Amino acid sequence: MTVAKQSVQTPFEEKLCAIVGDAGIVAAEDEKASYEVDWLGKWKGRGSFIVRPDTTQALAQVMRLCNETRTPVVPQGGNTGMSGGATPDESGAQVILSTTRLRSIREVDPLNNTITVEAGVLLAHVQEQADRANRFFPLSLGSEGSCTIGGNLATNAGGIAVLRYGNMRELALGLEVVLPDGRIWNGLRGLRKDNTGYDLRDLFIGSEGTLGIITAAVLKLFPKPTARATAWVGCAELGKLVQLLARVRDTCGDRLVAFEMLTGQSLRLILDQIADVRDPLDQPHAFHALIEVADTRDDGLSALLEGCLERAVADGLIDDAAIASSLAHRQAFWKIREGISPAQVRAGKVVKHDIALPVSVIPRFVDAAESAIRSVMPQVHVINFGHLGDGNLHFNVLLPKDVSTGDAAAATVLLNRVVHDLVVENGGSISAEHGIGQLRRDELRHYKSAVEFDLMMTLKQSIDRNQIMNPGKLI
Repeated sequence: MTVAKQSVQTPFEEKLCAIVGDAGIVAAEDEKASYEVDWLGKWKGRGSFIVRPDTTQALAQVMRLCNETRTPVVPQGGNTGMSGGATPDESGAQVILSTTRLRSIREVDPLNNTITVEAGVLLAHVQEQADRANRFFPLSLGSEGSCTIGGNLATNAGGIAVLRYGNMRELALGLEVVLPDGRIWNGLRGLRKDNTGYDLRDLFIGSEGTLGIITAAVLKLFPKPTARATAWVGCAELGKLVQLLARVRDTCGDRLVAFEMLTGQSLRLILDQIADVRDPLDQPHAFHALIEVADTRDDGLSALLEGCLERAVADGLIDDAAIASSLAHRQAFWKIREGISPAQVRAGKVVKHDIALPVSVIPRFVDAAESAIRSVMPQVHVINFGHLGDGNLHFNVLLPKDVSTGDAAAATVLLNRVVHDLVVENGGSISAEHGIGQLRRDELRHYKSAVEFDLMMTLKQSIDRNQIMNPGKLI
């Protein structure tokens, strides 16, 4: 149920309704609930109401009104984030501005290999539109059926294909952005080269709605892969997997799409918690990797990968490998990898770390971090997995099942400091693909240099002069 005109009482609400119409405002408490809590159920707030403009021009008018009245705005896309970046606080004073009605596919240009879409278009729909044009959009996430392109850009989403195609920063050529004062920046240019000043596009990608609201984007498309080869390998040492990664890249070049790692303990957790999965290899191994290569033509792709892995076994880099023999076999491999997140949820409370490191230092970091964790909390288990190919680990810690809420909160603070100190010492980042949001805001202030933080605040203050954009998030 949407708010009716006669129920609007304040001048602000009257003006808002005049801009977006009855269908553009959600005021019923039962309908507001899903907008006021993140999908993990970790953060819950209370918005004054939810505004859903259906055009960029209407959204710009809403922002102009909010800026004039100093009304704080929380931009929200599909609300699938992992860091609480799209959830309001509990004051009831913040407007949630949803972009889910901005869902037009404005243009598909196969010759320029681009697609121009509005912010509320689902990621899965972009993939489908690309496929219809015999093209490929490579961003792939577990939430692709519900996350939106605007949110993907605002958080600089990554996913499983970053190794070959890059994250959203690399996949976007141009943006349309509504600024806090309601002005519209039209940077929807499908250019690979544009050397005309500051790169404003990169300023807004990854800004988590703190500088403006992305309303549309020109995204890169690629030739559609028609051949894939997928393998599962096991070995005794993480360092050997890193060496294998280098070897596969040397052999397969940019056909290497994914190189996913998980520990033997992570695999056991998946096998215990997820139905209809089985270990791809006959013997247990300390470390596993899921490897996938793809190309626009077959040209012996499976034989190329198989030969590379045979040589790796002969040289002692890995102990065993299995090549997917069919689409169903490949899907079974990926079902294991995709099962790690739900397996953790079912296993109990988890302290999560979404970190990035130079690939070459990952074995050293893991050894040091596991040792440091054992020294302070020997009763916990490390669940280590992630996108080894691009240096992004989900270095998580599974707490005992009977841990109290208070003890879990204290453990989270302690473990975050232990892990993140080592991440920064090794030249890494405390947030690789999930963003800062509310989750890492205080830690960002702890780890960012004074110069970096000052530059960020200068940009924020110059663009969002009334400080209305997504308060309490990122910075």
